[in-house]
Amino acid sequence: MYLGLDLGTSGVKAMLIDGDQRIIGSASGALDVSRPHPGWSEQDPAEWVRATEEAIAGLKAAHPRELAAVRGIGLSGQMHGATLIDADDRVLRPCILWNDTRSFREAAALDADPQFRAITGNIVFPGFTAPKLAWVRANEPEIFARVRWVLLPKDYLRLWLTGEHMSEMSDSAGTSWLDTGKRRWSKSLLAATGMDEKQMPSLVEGTEAAGRLRSELAARWGISGDVVVAGGAGDNAASACGMGTVGEGHAFVSLGTSGVLFAANASYLPNPESAVHAFCHALPNTWHQMGVILSATDALNWYSGIAGRSAVDLSAELGDDLKAPTGVTFLPYLSGERTPHNDAAIRGAFVGLGHESSRVVLAQAVMEGVSFAIRDSLEALRAAGTTLSRVTAIGGGSRSRYWLKSIATALDLPVDLPADGDFGAAFGAARLGLIAATGADPVATCYAPLTAETIAPEASLVSVYEASYQRYRELYPAIRGAAS
Repeated sequence: MYLGLDLGTSGVKAMLIDGDQRIIGSASGALDVSRPHPGWSEQDPAEWVRATEEAIAGLKAAHPRELAAVRGIGLSGQMHGATLIDADDRVLRPCILWNDTRSFREAAALDADPQFRAITGNIVFPGFTAPKLAWVRANEPEIFARVRWVLLPKDYLRLWLTGEHMSEMSDSAGTSWLDTGKRRWSKSLLAATGMDEKQMPSLVEGTEAAGRLRSELAARWGISGDVVVAGGAGDNAASACGMGTVGEGHAFVSLGTSGVLFAANASYLPNPESAVHAFCHALPNTWHQMGVILSATDALNWYSGIAGRSAVDLSAELGDDLKAPTGVTFLPYLSGERTPHNDAAIRGAFVGLGHESSRVVLAQAVMEGVSFAIRDSLEALRAAGTTLSRVTAIGGGSRSRYWLKSIATALDLPVDLPADGDFGAAFGAARLGLIAATGADPVATCYAPLTAETIAPEASLVSVYEASYQRYRELYPAIRGAAS
């Protein structure tokens, strides 16, 4: 048996698979986000451990014999978080998360240094790890002085699981400290933020062993024998491993808390000017490009809180048949935006509201706004030299048929739905655990699921959607001044 652990923003998911990659069971533990100031987003790493224990307890209760047979564990996690550890492996402050934008000034200052884009292949975004350390250095110098290790969230779980300070390429590529082409830490970029390579975890590929489960935890969970912990992956690269998105030209769109348009690449293709992320993949000698929007299902959840209806109910009210845009436009910049604007200060907006603008109309606008933001990422990928002919949909938002039709029409691309099953980050992490424990071939192991259905663009609405998208594009410059 093989265990995948996915540390997300809203919870930890644990998934068991067998040697034939059949899913045996899964369980989860919930997490909350603390927002002590506008633009801040933090979590206590102790909560990650609690949620992981909760998820493992759920698996143990349902599948004790299968859990006992685990031989490999893979880790996946939310990227970019700055988990600051002292010399005794104690956490110094709450982890600053991926969607925290407090370090926008520090990010801009680092991005103005040409070596960052040249070496990492990416803009220095406020959500990345390096500017967070620059912010801590400037605003919490007493904490900065005590930092012995900087770990990404899943790698803090690794420390708890194994006692090792280790990471892998896909997650580390999102720190602004990695030489992405050479797949190693950059001493000069670390020095630019007052850091040293000795404060970084050692690096392996996501398919390689990166520690072994501590005997104390193995005994508590009823596991006997040696258990390898794989390097693992950042959440999107792990999802790509779960979806089989590891070959040139393969792509998926993820509708989670954030939204991602992910394309696998056989070579390193940076183009930071397009605000596309160019990161290492979890598999050796493989890279990927990503357009990222900060609020996807998060935007619908925000509106559901105001409307007093669940996101599921709002989607149900729209039905399954795609409607033409109403003239109400939503810009989903609730916590700033990455692709294509790289703007931490921008905030969202409804435009075109009238007396007739009902709850259903606004829900439709929210979904369209996220679809148009993903279209922005498609245009950015095209500018970076990647051409897509179709995408596969994953994530919680992909359960909304209306939303999928909206995305297919906004992108003017077919959207594939995988056959029944869970092919997300926890499954991808379990695959990486299997590879690390058995030496299985990474590409052969990370195959794509069967396609259950393809949702085609709504031909009668493609031109209407295109006109609405162009209006959407014109609104960002108009509201930019108002938000700053």
